Amino acid sequence: MTARNDPPAADLFQRLACAQDPREQQDLVEEIVRLDLPAAHWLASRYRDRGIPTEDLMQVAALGLIKAVRGYDCDLGHAFMAYATVTMTGEIKRYFRDTGWAVRPSRRLQELRPRIARATGELSQDLRRAPTVKELAAHLGVSMDDVLETMASGDGYSALSLDAPPDGERDSWADHLPDTDTTLASTPDRLTLQELLAELPPRERTILAMRFFADKTQTEIGAEIGVTQMQVSRLLSRAYVNFGRAWKPTPPRDGADHRHALVAP
Repeated sequence: MTARNDPPAADLFQRLACAQDPREQQDLVEEIVRLDLPAAHWLASRYRDRGIPTEDLMQVAALGLIKAVRGYDCDLGHAFMAYATVTMTGEIKRYFRDTGWAVRPSRRLQELRPRIARATGELSQDLRRAPTVKELAAHLGVSMDDVLETMASGDGYSALSLDAPPDGERDSWADHLPDTDTTLASTPDRLTLQELLAELPPRERTILAMRFFADKTQTEIGAEIGVTQMQVSRLLSRAYVNFGRAWKPTPPRDGADHRHALVAP
């Protein structure tokens, strides 16, 4: 059967099919690749400006071309370039899937993304407008959350450098970040405090919360729960003993009532 190859590679494929010497086979493969390399570069250029350097895509397309040359069977009578285009496109898309994400989404979202793109085109023609998220989800048989999450994942192809300035500003993104997070240092204490408070009786826990988190005086607490200031003081002392720490008085706020601060012994 005569192969319907793309000239001038047709004769080279016939010679490659008959070649027995490994060195001759390698030379023929390299010659075919050299002749069809411009087509590989053109195919790679169609995917430029998508977060991956065009030079890298050209190398991927070239590897796909080599794979196509080695896997092509001229006896089947199919045009080589049609076969090579499918092979190179597959390699490029696989490269995007595996390495083209600054923030890589799950495999499920990666596979859903092209389906949403196709469904958007189909529904836009049928509806004569852009489809809604609900319509896309119904068409694809997935949830609306999946559609929204997949759409948002498209931003993961590229990421801004912290050294780059925001639009219209001179300072970089890093300059807008705090040097230290003041809440981190107190996190262990806050977690310990939460656990200890949970072990107290409800009344003592309420009084401690009013005193140290609502910043109420003993007189204010007493008026709110219906006891005297002295009873509040005794309740606080008992709660603090149960809490396992010591009281430390601070200067009075109104000259008559004393406030306290919870401190480690």
